[in-house]
Amino acid sequence: MTGNTEHHDESIDTNDNQPGKHRLDKSMKRRRVLIGGTAVAAAGGLAVAGFASAADSTADSTTAATEAEAATSASSGVCTLNAEVTEGPYSLDGALVREDIREDKEGFEVQYTFTVVDQANDCAPLADALVEIWHCDALGEYSGFVGGNGHTEEDNGTFLRGGQMTDANGQCSITSIWPGHYVSRAVHVHMRVHTEVTLTDDSYTGGDVIHTGQLFFDADINEEIQATSPYSANTTKETTLANDSIYDDGGASSGLLTLTALGSSVSDGYKATLTVGVDSA
Repeated sequence: MTGNTEHHDESIDTNDNQPGKHRLDKSMKRRRVLIGGTAVAAAGGLAVAGFASAADSTADSTTAATEAEAATSASSGVCTLNAEVTEGPYSLDGALVREDIREDKEGFEVQYTFTVVDQANDCAPLADALVEIWHCDALGEYSGFVGGNGHTEEDNGTFLRGGQMTDANGQCSITSIWPGHYVSRAVHVHMRVHTEVTLTDDSYTGGDVIHTGQLFFDADINEEIQATSPYSANTTKETTLANDSIYDDGGASSGLLTLTALGSSVSDGYKATLTVGVDSA
């Protein structure tokens, strides 16, 4: 499997064969803003998670501004259904259920907090859902597919893959690193949300996938990070967010993360939050 394969698979729309917007369901893409019920106003965890409206097209790193926007959205009974997009060619079944997916991979820490809300239940927080993410390392290589971006390294099939169960507030946290880049795609993270899974000692069985999406990062911050070691060792061509074949400039509803710096340098890492609107029906 090579990076060029993903370029082929992810740059063609399954609906109309036009380049640029490979969506699983165009009606899902357009159905951004949905009227929730009183349950949304009761979900105080949305403000903490940094709820962002569909009109927000930038990642605001100011926590206070993000929380203010969240409170406004919650009180007005509005929630966002996140865009469904291709899972890409680098997915694997049976992810480990764990909070820290870094293993021994070098890179700048990212502390993810996701809040999952269910449009089918008046946008109430969705508890007991498995949020799974996976992404490439600093050199643009995926576990299970090492070599796809032209680098040779050990491949155990599990690095930078895993998931966590949501709590009663629909929230879960996962720690990883900022992804690198590879040919044909902007820097991104893949996501699936599962329901009705059965947990094993370190993984899961069964269940249903109710959301498949991708997560994206502020372009200016990413540019600085990709120019810093260990990311700068990856000399393959990078695609910018503006030219990505999947991201459609829809802001949070298209997976753009809200970022908060953990320190004064990009190497100190970031907190990344997103409210993920799904439909369990």
